[in-house]
This record gives sequence, structure tokens and C-alpha cells, in this order.
Amino acid sequence: MYEDKTLVCKECGKEFVFTAGEQEFYASRGFENEPQRCKECRDARKQANRAQREMFDAVCASCGKPCKVPFKPREDRPVYCSECFAKMKEAN
Repeated sequence: MYEDKTLVCKECGKEFVFTAGEQEFYASRGFENEPQRCKECRDARKQANRAQREMFDAVCASCGKPCKVPFKPREDRPVYCSECFAKMKEAN
């Protein structure tokens, strides 16, 4: 049903393959437009958005290890490192 297509990245101008499997995935998710950027440019764009996020130092309320969190910790709320947070989430 689907065949590999060669597309041109609008960011860098390189050709990239939009595989039949990717097309099938896009269709299953209801996406109608083909990708306009190659994987490298998509990844670079995602990283650029993430790099703007300010991280704050905190101390885990469970294990006491220092950690970084993407929000400003408040005194009235506990902060957990990613390991302890994942353990708490599994327990619930």
C-alpha cells in the first residue's frame, strides 16, 4: 500500500526518505501532512526548544540527593528526584 518517498528537508535542503512504515504510522495517527524536515533537523529543533527551559536546584524530599527540576521549588511542597518520583508513581 505505501512506498518509500524521497522528500527534501525545508530546513537544510537535504533529501531524506519517508519510509512506508513511517507513512503507515502517520496515517494511523490521522496525520495528513508529510514531514517537512529530516530527522536530524527535527531532533535539532526539539533540542533547541528544550534548551530554553530553566532548571532549578533542589534536594529530594525522599532520598536527600541533590537534583534539578524544571520549576522553582516552594517551601510548602516536597520535591523528588526522578528516581523517587518514578517509585512513588509506581506505588500509586
